[in-house]
Amino acid sequence: MPELPDVEVFKQYLDATSLHQEIEEVDVRSRQVLEGSSVRSLQRGLEGRCFESTHRHGKNLFAGLDDGNWLLLHFGMTGDLAYFKHIEDDPRYDRLLITFVNGYHLAYVSQRKLGELALIESAEGFVERNELGPDALRDLDLDTFKDLMAGRWAMAKSLLMDQHTLAGIGNVYSDEILFQAGVHPRTKVNQLGEDVLERVHREIGKVLRTAIDCWAEPDQFPANYLIPHRHPDGTCPLCGEPVERVKVSGRSAYYCSNRQGGLA
Repeated sequence: MPELPDVEVFKQYLDATSLHQEIEEVDVRSRQVLEGSSVRSLQRGLEGRCFESTHRHGKNLFAGLDDGNWLLLHFGMTGDLAYFKHIEDDPRYDRLLITFVNGYHLAYVSQRKLGELALIESAEGFVERNELGPDALRDLDLDTFKDLMAGRWAMAKSLLMDQHTLAGIGNVYSDEILFQAGVHPRTKVNQLGEDVLERVHREIGKVLRTAIDCWAEPDQFPANYLIPHRHPDGTCPLCGEPVERVKVSGRSAYYCSNRQGGLA
């Protein structure tokens, strides 16, 4: 599933391609991805308008329209964006096709139709209604992080992935953050010392920024990163030992027992 770095890359892509262009036509190709908006209301809300700005909170991208409303884009398991001129380049599995007056197109792509599109009045209101935690990159100073973690009995990986606690980190990047911090994914948060919490906080920012700089492409990550080796046959990039896998809250966590040890 696209996580915070992926969605930040989508934000930068939309900023570079689709702002300040009048929308001529909106073709909804799957009603399944619409959330709280009908096909007609989405068309009425977008056609004749321009995207003037973007905002990201966690895994959610918001495209601000020139009338003050917002288009919410959530990318589900396999979402993507594609901007192109020639309609024959329209990617497979496009679920929304926006055509601009200049003749270019923006496609929202979602192979498994697990994404979500909606026309909303306020990005901030959406965050509040859905009780999302602070953005893991933009809104997370050390004191805020310590307050969020204080007294929590949940396992470290579970809490990092809890969008109501902290918005933006999912299965893949929680593994990388804990690998870089040297913390076992099943360690209870209330068992982490202050120095370890500070290290986890530092690695959250470092890992997310690195992933964005690498356009969230695993083969572009530094040599000491786990993500390119995060599969059943993977080996630790630091010690060469086999990467291990364990279930945490129903999700597969990959880790190195040498680097991350046993439970705290």
